[in-house]
Amino acid sequence: MTTATLKADTARLVNRKATLSFALLGAVALYLIYIFFSFDIMGLSERASLTNAKTLVADSYSYKTHITKSNRGAGNLSAAIEGEKKGRYPEGTYPDWVSADGSDAFVTLSDGSIVELKGKTVFYDIPNYGPVKITTRTSGIDLELPTSDVPDFISASRNRVAITTEGGRISVTKSKTEIFRYFTGWEMFFFTLDSPFYGKSASQLAYLATSAPRLSPETGNFAAMWDGFWNNAMWRHGDVAWAIFETILMAFLGTAGAALIALPLAFLSAQNFTKNWIARFSMRRAFDFLRGVDGLIWTIILSRAFGPGPLTGALAILLTDTGTFGKMFSETLENVDDKQIEGIRSTGAKPIQRYRFGVIPQITPVFISQVLYYFESNTRSATIIGAIVGGGIGLLLTQAIITGKDWEEVTYYIILIIIMVMMMDTLSGWLRSKLIGNKDS
Repeated sequence: MTTATLKADTARLVNRKATLSFALLGAVALYLIYIFFSFDIMGLSERASLTNAKTLVADSYSYKTHITKSNRGAGNLSAAIEGEKKGRYPEGTYPDWVSADGSDAFVTLSDGSIVELKGKTVFYDIPNYGPVKITTRTSGIDLELPTSDVPDFISASRNRVAITTEGGRISVTKSKTEIFRYFTGWEMFFFTLDSPFYGKSASQLAYLATSAPRLSPETGNFAAMWDGFWNNAMWRHGDVAWAIFETILMAFLGTAGAALIALPLAFLSAQNFTKNWIARFSMRRAFDFLRGVDGLIWTIILSRAFGPGPLTGALAILLTDTGTFGKMFSETLENVDDKQIEGIRSTGAKPIQRYRFGVIPQITPVFISQVLYYFESNTRSATIIGAIVGGGIGLLLTQAIITGKDWEEVTYYIILIIIMVMMMDTLSGWLRSKLIGNKDS
């Protein structure tokens, strides 16, 4: 081959690779353009609501106290943390930033501005804007503003007026008027309003738990504290702990069950252990079928057959992981060292003994490593599966999201899920080092 021919071939090869590279980049660019128009990226800014996003973020790390006045009948006035009955102040009592006289009240917001509730009228002098008057009538809601244009922080219609300022939020409908004032933290996380320990500082609680006389003759102060915390009606710590246990149990039963089923079946799909190609082909297709159907699909199918519950979620994980483990274990079996098996056979060992002492020791490290990894992964999957079949922390998370108002609980559950996954990762690594060994140690 001449030098000219070699140069020509080299140039042709370089040009072909360059053309292929540019064609690939062009295909990616076309796909991104398709996504841009198909998902209406331009319209995303119009559909997005920064106000709602700000409220959502604020709800995740703070709580709000509702001051509610009925616009019907006698116009009863009430106060409740997060608007729940479990956080309602006793009738006739209010936070110190509310001054009430019967059904009328002055409510001081966090920026110092004051909202006056008088009869069916709301007066609010908004800082840097001016006085606003909202009157509730049978025919609708009248809104009086200091300007002819409605500002962005006010949403007004004939049946509802909403005002959002730095100090809080006001919502007025024909049925009720609500004022929301935000406070940083998770109120009533330890004790509810009806608990004698509510509002106590850490030093006060320590004194009550160790030195103070009993508040109740039936039980000690520390036991009463623990009962008030564990059975907290607002945050349900006892139910949350049981839900986390259910999630971990769901993942453990599914993963361990799949491993125990897949290991013996993997021998049937390994070429060096099963010479019958029909049996081998059938078992491999069975594994393909089990792992080809996603765990969420198995969850829906099994929930119709067995009803909701953690056991249904564990079965869904078991079916999916049986297919996955079956494939991985069979591939591991096909790569075992035959010399070790031959050594066991030379002693006159029977087939079961050859498998036990010649095969299992070789695949045990891979077996344990894969099972522990999937156990850790399935802990996360069990959260989603639990939301569908009604079990575990996933169910509580879904319920909190559906309410649309308890986003501090959503944050709490997400933090617990992250901690749970971190703990499972640590436990998995520790078990792996103990059972398999750590080469770095």
